[in-house]
Amino acid sequence: MTTDSDKNIILISNGIITPGYLQGVKDVVFQKFRLPVTIMENQGEISPFFDAYRKQYNANELLKETATLAPANALKTIGLFRVDLFIPILTYIFGQAIFQGPTAVASLHRLKNEFYGLKKDDALVLERFKKVVVHELGHAFGLKHCHQYGCVMNSSTYVEELDQKSIDFCRKCAMELELPPMPKKS
Repeated sequence: MTTDSDKNIILISNGIITPGYLQGVKDVVFQKFRLPVTIMENQGEISPFFDAYRKQYNANELLKETATLAPANALKTIGLFRVDLFIPILTYIFGQAIFQGPTAVASLHRLKNEFYGLKKDDALVLERFKKVVVHELGHAFGLKHCHQYGCVMNSSTYVEELDQKSIDFCRKCAMELELPPMPKKS
């Protein structure tokens, strides 16, 4: 029998994601949520979720697929992808979560500088990816978009907005998660 104290946050790597990225995401998720984090690999086929007209993958369908892969010890599960994501009402998204639900997804695709014609910067991509993953898990844990400048729960439509916010929760969001507040900037 699994108790809540046995529950993990599960990161499911879909496709080839650099081990350094996976470890970086695992470390920050553990730091921010203070729960055990496990990485799983999924080599399953995601082509059924590809929309040929949009040339993107339906994030809502990937959420459902990710939920089917969650092991019994999963408190929250987030699928990590390298493909371009959309939901029907938006042109693209960086990630998606079921609010107060068990599942989320995040993608590296639009986080790369090369996508925007800029010089490759792996460190920046990893920082952006960490923010997207923490943000989406925040939604899964019941946090809404926050209006506090710099909070990781700020809405991010563009990578520039990701770059401007912190990886940390503001005091209000941290309190909602029952976490210590974000450290003050000096």
